[in-house]
Amino acid sequence: METILATMADQLGQMLVILGAALAVGFAGSGSAWGIGIANEAAAGVMTEDPRKFGYALVLLALPGTQGIYGLLVAVLAMQKSGLLGAGGAVLTVWQGLGICFACLPIAISGFYSAIWQGKSSAATILMIAKRPEQIGKAVILPAMCETYAVFGLLVSILMLNGIRL
Repeated sequence: METILATMADQLGQMLVILGAALAVGFAGSGSAWGIGIANEAAAGVMTEDPRKFGYALVLLALPGTQGIYGLLVAVLAMQKSGLLGAGGAVLTVWQGLGICFACLPIAISGFYSAIWQGKSSAATILMIAKRPEQIGKAVILPAMCETYAVFGLLVSILMLNGIRL
């Protein structure tokens, strides 16, 4: 029993890194999927009336997907920092693993919520271009404002990861 507990204690730091990476990808990716789904509903409605608006809608549909990419980037950086992507995995303390896990949370949380709201904003602007396609420039700027907070989460996660000493 003691060897099992000792092995678990030795690997707990790495398991916390895996948890953080999973949260970053899972939440940011789920938010992106949800946001794209919301925008997709509006795009499908617009394209039933005018299939030529597909190109405009596609640009706006892609916007909520970036948060999932940001979550993936942070997960890869976390696993790389901890040595989980290389041949020789580093032995991490519980505190180091916990630090890396917490460093993944800003993009997980901000990515999840900003992607959903960006999807709603994209849906509204897709409806806008249905009537006024010449306004595509403005239509892209509006949902991009939601992106700002995902970028802040990405930046904070990267800065936190870089601040952890191994």
